[in-house]
Amino acid sequence: MAIQQIQTKSGLYIHYQDEGKKSAPAIILIMGLGAQMTVWPDGFYDALVNNNFRVIRFDNRDVGLSSQLNERDAPSLFSIWLNKHFSLGKSAPYSLEDMAEDVICLMQELKISRAHLVGASMGGMIAQIIAAKYKKKVLSLTSIMSTPNVISFSATTLKTIVKLAPWSLKPATRDAAINYNVKLNQTIGSPLFQPQESVLKAQAAEQIDRAHNPSGIKRQLCAITVTGKRTHLIKKIKAPTLVIHGAADPLFPISEGINTAKLIQKSKLKIVPELGHDFPPKLMEKIAHWISKHVRYAEKIRIQKKIKKLTK
Repeated sequence: MAIQQIQTKSGLYIHYQDEGKKSAPAIILIMGLGAQMTVWPDGFYDALVNNNFRVIRFDNRDVGLSSQLNERDAPSLFSIWLNKHFSLGKSAPYSLEDMAEDVICLMQELKISRAHLVGASMGGMIAQIIAAKYKKKVLSLTSIMSTPNVISFSATTLKTIVKLAPWSLKPATRDAAINYNVKLNQTIGSPLFQPQESVLKAQAAEQIDRAHNPSGIKRQLCAITVTGKRTHLIKKIKAPTLVIHGAADPLFPISEGINTAKLIQKSKLKIVPELGHDFPPKLMEKIAHWISKHVRYAEKIRIQKKIKKLTK
């Protein structure tokens, strides 16, 4: 397992795993809010590698084994909102654009000039920004369970937040963190593919023992809030795009996936009826197949353009 870390030009350390032939098309997996790179299921990751791709997954800043910015304050989301509307001088520690720059730095360090981006949830937001602002570096985009907006406060989302609220206020002991993680996954997970509670507890303990930084999640939430809507950016995306969204997603309603696909010209939309806001193993083989097919399609387009340019 090729696990390493790089230092970005801003001085942050990014912890990553890089598998597959270095000459193969590169796929970069970008994870969501507060989630470590190991939340990408090993079976899904290995399936992409076994499909002859070079696959990189990494810990975003403020999560996992990457740099944790605990010296920076995390203002309340309300104060961030007030600042955006009334310029009160309160700013977020960083934005999603800064997190997008981390990915660009990772690509530069790994000598990857162009890559296929796969982002989930907040990772989808980051991937969308990169695809819009760094067009020449993105060969394709796959946006999974994400949104072009700030966090959607639909009736479904609010119901989910209310369910989790009592658990999130408990003391940040190891046991409390494990119990919250279990409750979170039971609440946002795919209803038809709920693991046994003992399995969820074991997975939560493994994640928390690897790294646990609750204040980092708050700063990432601030980054989402301060960045705001990205519809103006998303309309600029030209890379071949695949949008995957679950009809059973309790956090981002299916309308968010549909809206994302509508904003990006010629994008393809895959609705997964059973999928919630998680990665159930029984669905990951299908999703890995879709992504592999999409990446090969984008590679075919790239080669065709290259040949056309050479024969002019």
